[in-house]
Amino acid sequence: MASTSSSSDAVFNIPMKIKNKQRRTEVFREMKRKKRKAKLEEKKRKMQEAKEKGEKAPKQTPKTLENMRVYDETMVNPNDEEVMADEATDETAPFHTGQSEPKILITTSDRPSSRTNKFCKELKKIIPNSTLVYRRGLDLKKVIPQAIARDFTDVIVVNENMKTPNGMLVSHLPNGPTAHFKLTNVKLSTEVKGSDGMTEHRPEVILNNFNTRLGHSVGRLLACLFNADPNYSGRRVVTFHNQRDFIFFRQHRYEFKSGTKVALKELGPRFTLKLRSLQKGTFDSKFGDYEWIHKRHEMETSRRKFFL
Repeated sequence: MASTSSSSDAVFNIPMKIKNKQRRTEVFREMKRKKRKAKLEEKKRKMQEAKEKGEKAPKQTPKTLENMRVYDETMVNPNDEEVMADEATDETAPFHTGQSEPKILITTSDRPSSRTNKFCKELKKIIPNSTLVYRRGLDLKKVIPQAIARDFTDVIVVNENMKTPNGMLVSHLPNGPTAHFKLTNVKLSTEVKGSDGMTEHRPEVILNNFNTRLGHSVGRLLACLFNADPNYSGRRVVTFHNQRDFIFFRQHRYEFKSGTKVALKELGPRFTLKLRSLQKGTFDSKFGDYEWIHKRHEMETSRRKFFL
């Protein structure tokens, strides 16, 4: 019997040596079941020990892709002197310090669908001091010089595919940078449950989890579309939340229930951005100097590797 037990243990330790696929699958399942059982028993043991000592059971932190993130050498501390010096002199600095007022031109691809038009109209409502102009076959390289001549500080171009918005280009004028995003999960304000529209107050802007050098550049580019001095009486707040390199946009309004309680009411729209490239200077698809380009098969080597 001892010999049989020893032989069985050996089989469980080296399941890949089992040639029969069905038997090998059963062994793997049994190993996973034993592992789960041992983990549960260990958890119960720790809880019992803590209870006997009159202590609270140790709180376990679940493993997520975020807290298991692969170390990135470009992660920065916002209070780092070098980072602060770079941000004080970059192209978007005057807009973050309130020295310049943003003036945004919003346009589309040629002959946009009704859904893309509605989305652009909502962007115009979200971004103060913005103008929506429909592009009638005019090349973007000609649009940008005209926008600079009319003192626009940024150009937003919304592209579409199959009558659905699928891309967004943001170019800071007159010297860049220019970011190209994949646009997904667009949900208009009318499709957000409970939304009752938005006011014209300048919103507060919140940037979450833009922690690398690249993330700082993208976050500051998005933030400079809005005024540096929000109108807090309007209680509007827009959020760009980066999670696993997906940038989720949400817009809310504060609702004060009492002197101590506050709630958030979502106004819409919702959409998700995924960075495809960051280019120095204004848009130039042929001779542009790209600071970063997303190369899926070269970069996505690990699910725990993020760039923003």
